[in-house]
Amino acid sequence: MAKIIVFITTFVTMNTLFLLPVFAQTSPSAPVISSQSAVMIDADNGSILYEKNSTIPMYPASLTKIATAIYAIENGDLDNKVTVSENAVDIEGTTVFLEAGEQLTLRKLIQGLLINSGNDAGIAIAEHLSGSVNQFAEDLNNYLKNKIGVEQTHFENPHGLFHPDHTTTAKDLAMITKYALKNREFRDIFGTVEMEWHGKSWDTTLISHHKMLKGEIPFAGVAGGKTGYVDQSGHTLATLAKREHLNLIVITMQSPYKREAYQDTASLLNYGFDHFETTTIKGLSKKDLSKVDFNNKEFIIPENLTYTHLKNQDKVTKKMTKEGKLELYNQNGERINSYQLVEAGSDQEDKKTEPVKKEETSKSGIYVTSLMAGVIIAGFIGFVYRKKRIQKNSYRSFM
Repeated sequence: MAKIIVFITTFVTMNTLFLLPVFAQTSPSAPVISSQSAVMIDADNGSILYEKNSTIPMYPASLTKIATAIYAIENGDLDNKVTVSENAVDIEGTTVFLEAGEQLTLRKLIQGLLINSGNDAGIAIAEHLSGSVNQFAEDLNNYLKNKIGVEQTHFENPHGLFHPDHTTTAKDLAMITKYALKNREFRDIFGTVEMEWHGKSWDTTLISHHKMLKGEIPFAGVAGGKTGYVDQSGHTLATLAKREHLNLIVITMQSPYKREAYQDTASLLNYGFDHFETTTIKGLSKKDLSKVDFNNKEFIIPENLTYTHLKNQDKVTKKMTKEGKLELYNQNGERINSYQLVEAGSDQEDKKTEPVKKEETSKSGIYVTSLMAGVIIAGFIGFVYRKKRIQKNSYRSFM
């Protein structure tokens, strides 16, 4: 029995000692940041590459305007004239100095909203599209939930000025930004550094407030951005950056100082570009669709699937679920991405394959699982040993 105990102790100890160095070798250390909440995702496929408190509700401040802008682009006529109300003119905070009765196109208001963060432009857009700010908030929330699919966002206004119930999460904001970037009109405005502005009472050049986008804080590849700040939210920042074949979105929230929001963003982008790459499941075309047979059903992969992963974690395991989800796992057993495939012959056959929300699996969870496996095996050995002792004693009692 003493030998068995020594074996069990050795097994569990070795299982503990040899697990940690593996992670040190295969997984580079993520940056330590000051922002209370942050997330970095692949802008093309939505793979989550870094997160910190990314599902905790926060005040977004002017990052709200990303949602307002894409909603207005998709639900309004950009060439329509909008008449500015007294209510819009009276709004506090950053404005583009609109005048009551002034008429501008919806497109120009969206430009003033995103480039100069004009709160008055936000009110004018809301009243034009929905008749009132309250109705616009209801319409916007329905759109974000049903069209984009975010679940932890509730907005009370189009601009992000403080309201205790006006909250979202870093992850939701990243997904909203990812969705918005599919729209060319949004991308163009989101990436505009400066624009001539000719208003009724204000002729100027609008210049983006985002220091990395306009080059005040140099960072190669920054292609779009939005800033935000109210006292209750701290500094919030949304950034799009592109290098080679990797497009990244970084959201930071509740940064105590403006410089730290940018430092955190730069650290995360460097981490992303240095350590991640995107792989494509190739060989897919409209003429010769890839098919997967599973559970007596045939599923179709109607387009190229991409997933983003650590450069040294290129061994990917593919699994199918009975619901027709194709799941991709890295060499540590962490799920990278999941795609809902389309059943062959269904009326959804032409539908694009969309990523399914990622379920998080932490490294500590893998460690605990491995350690528990060791305990279970050790327990099983002990059980077998005890059973043999009992059988042996029982045999002796019949002698």
